[in-house]
This record gives sequence, C-alpha cells and structure tokens, in this order.
Amino acid sequence: MTDTPSFELPLFPLQSVLFPDGLLGLKVFEARYLDLVGECLRERKPFGVVALKKGSEVRGNGAPGDVALESIGCLAELIDVDSPQSGILQVRCRGTRRFETASASQQANHLWVAQARLLPDDETVLPTEELVGSAQGLANAIATLKQQGNVPFLEPYRFEDAGWIANRWCEILPISVAAKQKLMELPDPLVRLKLVDEFLRSKGVVG
Repeated sequence: MTDTPSFELPLFPLQSVLFPDGLLGLKVFEARYLDLVGECLRERKPFGVVALKKGSEVRGNGAPGDVALESIGCLAELIDVDSPQSGILQVRCRGTRRFETASASQQANHLWVAQARLLPDDETVLPTEELVGSAQGLANAIATLKQQGNVPFLEPYRFEDAGWIANRWCEILPISVAAKQKLMELPDPLVRLKLVDEFLRSKGVVG
C-alpha cells in the first residue's frame, strides 16, 4: 500500500480491466448501479472499476463468497450519461487513477464498497528506441480504426508517453482479463510497454 490516505470508494466490478486514460462504455440497469451513477453525477465524484477474479456478480444474486474482486483497479470519472429509455443509462467514463483496496464488502443494496488508497501515476517517459515500433504500430492501428469508424480511445493521443502507448495496446489486444490486469498493475510503464512490444513482435504486428 502507499502512504496516501484511505477513502471509501464504491466499486463497479466488471469482467474487463479499465486502464488510466481509457474509455469505458457501460449500459447500466441494476438499481444499485443506477443509484451509484446518479450520486456520482450529482456530486461529481468517481467510482472504482475492478476486474472480477471469480463470479459474474450479476444483480447480487450470488453470495459474497461466490465473488472475488481484484485488489487493484482504476477510478472512472463520468464523461456523459444518456437515458435512452426508462430505467436504463448509457454511460461513458474515463479511467483516471489506479487504486488499491484494503478491504471490500457488499452493502445491504448489494453495492460493493472498499477502503482504497490511490497508487502513483505512471511517470511520463519516452519509449526507448527499441520500442518506437510499438508507438508507430499503434498510430497505424488508430488510422485503420478511424477508417472503420471505430476509435475506442480518447484524445489527446500521447505517442511520446510509453505508459499511454502500452495502456492503449492492452485495451485492444486479444489477451485474457488476467493478463491485462497484471499489465495494468505494473508500476513501471517501460516494462509494461516492453512486454506489449514482445507480444506484438511474436504476432508479427511489429517488425
């Protein structure tokens, strides 16, 4: 744990990993999460996104023992909220800071709440010469996605930032949630990008 003070944080468990500066779209329909989004919207505060290690955590039907959450997640701040029909919210969020939880428990309404501490942001470091190919590969991928009308990343694009490059690749690579979680947790952005680069080279994406 870090030396930063702990705070109470409502959690939104997902079968996916949110990275800092990542874009997250959610379709919210459960009462506990409708209430959570409403409160975060009113008070302009974030909630925590954590990946599920075990269980599906749908509608609070399972006992707490049937669900296991990762201890490191990412704060999500609301970008926009739309209500296409009664009882359903379409939400877009931006990942901000990583956090670590000391404990997590379910309230009476089945909402998960944890005592959390913020983790340090990635240092902004240039990709080393051997990793520049991953930056160029990501630029090419974004150009292709734009042509297809599907860009899953928020601007500004930061191709000079090793951590940002690694995080964006992690979001679109066909790797397991567990692997994405381990990469997200790494405190060194250059190590994260190096692992991503090795994967890209093994698949022939980067020469």
